[in-house]
Order: sequence, then structure tokens, then C-alpha cells
Amino acid sequence: MTEDSFFEALQIHYSKHLPFVVYSKPTDNDIKCWLQQDATLNTSDSFLESGFLFSPFNASEDNILFASDACEFIEISVSSLNGEVIEPAEISAEVKDKIQHIDLITNGIKHINEDCLQKVVLSRCQTKLLQDKSPFSIFKRLFNKYKNAMVYCWYHPKVGLWLGATPELLLKVEGKRLTTISLAGTQPYRRIAKPMWSHKEYEEQQIVTDYITKQLEPFTKQINVTDVETVKAGSLLHLKTKVTSLINDTSQLNDILKALHPTPAVCGFPKVDAKEFILQNENYKRSYYTGFLGELNLKQTTTRNTNRRNVENNAYAVVKSTSTFYVNLRCMQLMDNLAHIYVGGGITKDSNPENEWEETVNKTSTIGSVLY
Repeated sequence: MTEDSFFEALQIHYSKHLPFVVYSKPTDNDIKCWLQQDATLNTSDSFLESGFLFSPFNASEDNILFASDACEFIEISVSSLNGEVIEPAEISAEVKDKIQHIDLITNGIKHINEDCLQKVVLSRCQTKLLQDKSPFSIFKRLFNKYKNAMVYCWYHPKVGLWLGATPELLLKVEGKRLTTISLAGTQPYRRIAKPMWSHKEYEEQQIVTDYITKQLEPFTKQINVTDVETVKAGSLLHLKTKVTSLINDTSQLNDILKALHPTPAVCGFPKVDAKEFILQNENYKRSYYTGFLGELNLKQTTTRNTNRRNVENNAYAVVKSTSTFYVNLRCMQLMDNLAHIYVGGGITKDSNPENEWEETVNKTSTIGSVLY
């Protein structure tokens, strides 16, 4: 299938108001899509099904499932798409938005200093007028621009239309092997030899790492944690640590996800208190922003050899169940002629409200640059 026929099939499906997701995982030239054949709203609580999952920030809301047996699956391989790559543009922010967000951050720091919280992630939603209303044109620009991100366009007529380019893996499970990352800290990318990170940013990243390893302990064994490194996502830099482990025979994916999500990277710590602060003070509904999305229980076949000298006669197939989920960051929801862009940042006792505001402006500029 050619690129033109691939997106033509997507456009026809979308024009019929039928659910779909098109996506590409980090450093991958393969673009995949699931086309659900009717408009039924399917959900999952057990995570035992197979398909593509779209989950919200608040676990009390529905996890939307595009079940594999209810969808047509299409995949193509390309290095780039026929869409213009646009450099980040300055996106002006309203004074009112700035005042409200700085007040929110100041309130968060106050709660931290009162020993109610150690960290809280506070976000906002900025609305922009759409000039290019085609979700597929925006997806193509995201794909061309963010090679190290999970780039997606997701639609269900009963839920809405979402796009994003998230650099953050929530977890990957291949058989019994689990991989996740701790990602925190943000600064603009500059062409310098060694980025400089503050104590506040290292502390924020360590909170996420410690939380993840502690939450995994009841469900896994042989937990390994790498050193902190700097990674690039679009025009931004982050601190990253990789965590790997082996899942216990009695552990279930659903239980692991409940233990991890939402992580301190998108919520805060302690989790229950931070989440309550967010729900009471952000003054808007995150919905699927800072939720997670990805492939659920897909079968993956690999070939192993029992005798390297006689590969042809001693090869056998191994079938594993693979699930890969990404945190829904750097995302937007398209509604009518508007794009609602979601951005936030981690707040600790050392946070500066003005600097935190500027971080959200940088993030908004980065994701907003693909709209025009």
C-alpha cells in the first residue's frame, strides 16, 4: 500500500465518523493504524483483551479499547511523509492565563512547604484557532518532526479527536520482561556540549525513579536502574532513567498499571494527595491528557535456534504477548475550529513560578508549531 492510498483509506474512514488510531512508535519508520468497523464505544477494566488502549488521567473514567477482533489493521513503512516540517514558532499567551497559572503554582509550592506534598505536577490548557483543520496533515508534521516520540492521531465519535507526540514510555511488557522509564526535568535544546541541570530538576527526576522502583517491587524481581542521562525530544531536553525487571508469575498487567499510573512525572508525590490537589485546583478537566495509550496484548512471534550450526532444521517459533504504553504528553484535542493544547510541569519546594510558567510556554510552542 502506498502512502497516498494509506491516508486516503484513513480519510474515508474518518468521513464516516468511525473510530481509528494511526501512530508510529519512537525511532520507527512503520506507521500503523486500527480502523474500527463500527462506532461502538468499547471499554476495558481487566486489560485482558487485545487491541489498542486509550486511558484517562483519572482511573474512575473509561479506558477506551479498539479491540483487535473489531478492527482492520494496516501498516506501511516510510522514512518521512508528504507534509511540511515547521520550526517552532512563538505562540503568544494571554496575560490572564499567566496570572492564573502562576497563582496555581504558588498555591502548589505553599502546600509543599506545609509538608502536605513533596511534588505536584500542575498543568493548563491553551486554546488556539486551527488554520489547518486536517488531522492527517497535523499527524504528518508530527511524524516528520518528532522521530523520538510516540506520534499518534486517535478518534472516536463518542469521545473526540486527539493528537500528540509523547517521549515518555509508561511501560513495555514482552513476555515476562518489563521496561519503563523515569522522565522528568525540561529545558530548551541548545547546541552546547553539556546541558546544565539544577538540583531541583535532579530531585524531581529522582522522586519519579524512586516511586517507580517501589511500586514495581510487589509485582516483579531483579529490578535494574540505569544512570541518569539527558535525552532530546523535539526541541526540548529531559532527564531520563531506564528501569527493567522481570514480572512475577502471579502478577497481572492490570495491577501493575494501577500501581504505576499516574506516576509522579504527571501527578506528583505522594500520589493520592497530589492527585486530589490537582482535581481540586487545576480548574479544568485533564481527560486523556497525562493518561496513557498504546498496544495491548499483541502477539509477537520470534524465531530461536537450538543449534547454530544447523539453523534451518533447529529453528522454532516463540510467541510472546507484548504491551507497550506511552504517557499522553505533548498532546492536543481538536474540537470544531479549535486546538486545545495541554502542557504542565513538575513543582517542588525549589520551583520558581515564573520559570515554571516559561516552561509551559516552551512546551506549548513546541507542540503548537505543527498546527500551521
